[in-house]
Amino acid sequence: MMSSDEAADSCCASCGIAECDSTKLKKCTACYLVRYCSVKCQREHRPQHKKACKKRAAELHDEKLFRQPESSHFGDCPICLIPLSLDRSRRNMLNCCSNIVCDGCSYANDLRQLEERLESTCPFCRQSTSDTNEEAELRQMKRVQVNDPVAIREFGLARYYEQDYTHAFENLTKAVELGDVTAHFTLSSMYRAGQGVAENKKKEIYHLEQASIGGHFKARHNLGVEEFQNGRIDRAVKHWIIAATTGDDASLDVIKRGYGQGFVGKEDYAAALRAHQAAVNETKSPQREAARVAEQNGEMSALDPWK
Repeated sequence: MMSSDEAADSCCASCGIAECDSTKLKKCTACYLVRYCSVKCQREHRPQHKKACKKRAAELHDEKLFRQPESSHFGDCPICLIPLSLDRSRRNMLNCCSNIVCDGCSYANDLRQLEERLESTCPFCRQSTSDTNEEAELRQMKRVQVNDPVAIREFGLARYYEQDYTHAFENLTKAVELGDVTAHFTLSSMYRAGQGVAENKKKEIYHLEQASIGGHFKARHNLGVEEFQNGRIDRAVKHWIIAATTGDDASLDVIKRGYGQGFVGKEDYAAALRAHQAAVNETKSPQREAARVAEQNGEMSALDPWK
């Protein structure tokens, strides 16, 4: 025997017709609570369903928004498979294949090529490295032409930093359509500052949320600031804890100050500290430490004349 919930789920919420071979019911795509036999029935039932629909849709949205990502949006180095550092100086963007590799793998590759007197090649795809900026740009454009989201995003970012906001917006929007998280974050900044587009708070928050769901730690931190400024302290703290758990120093610093000021609990503070340290430790390796030491000692320039 079906439960009352199962019985309700097998009938149209508006007219009550049961599902059968000739009648297929579709769930409300906003809340997934009820089913309808037609668009007409869905529209007619909207007044009765609207309140419960909005409440459940908001709950589903928050479940997705506050889910802890497995890692930051950078993911793992494709060579050593260790999580990439959030520190920009500790990773390298490869224009030939649009991969991002850690400084440890880049350094190990440079050493190997020097010791074996090999031609300088990409540590991932093994293409010859670009000798000039012009050649690097040509390679990037080839990646753009095959709809590589990373290359399109990087091209858009280059236009953004040149303050060519029209072409920046065009390319970043295309990168977003292809699923790029960093493009979402940059578009949020453009909507906030009105750079090439009209200022739009709703779209700013939308792109911040999409970037956060994708693991962008700066977007998550900014969402926390936004919630805090609007008086939603609990939501702000949730965002900062998630960002700190991916290794974000700025969010951990806010949590520390929040603990001192009394709006972050002791357990949350302690858990954030442990999770932050664990995330940082996960990005360490002997190769990366060797690269850091070599950079401090000025040895990198001897390996790469372009550095």
